[in-house]
Amino acid sequence: MESQPLKTPEKPPPPYSVAAAPAANTHWQPPPGYYPNNINPGYQESHVPSYGATHSTAILVPEIIIVGGCPACRVGVMEDDFTCLGLLCAIFFFPIGILCCLLLRTKRCSNCGAYFD
Repeated sequence: MESQPLKTPEKPPPPYSVAAAPAANTHWQPPPGYYPNNINPGYQESHVPSYGATHSTAILVPEIIIVGGCPACRVGVMEDDFTCLGLLCAIFFFPIGILCCLLLRTKRCSNCGAYFD
């Protein structure tokens, strides 16, 4: 590899204290096509150009409510989860334990993971 620097050093940049803001232009002229709003301060006009449109219509998008959707994130779908106690009841108290397992279900969101009873 080369031991020479890629760019030869030049004189250092001037310090910030030397650089000053440009003097304000006292003979400022507006650019072509600029019309200030305060031509007549007593008259306030709120005209909005229509650009050829005759009228505007607002489109209301109906809110879609998904049955079984998550109330927290409104994206995920609620899934049934069985609790540990319900699974243990189903195993140890077999015929009646299955009813206990079904009663001890919780709902869990597939997107955010929130649990609901």
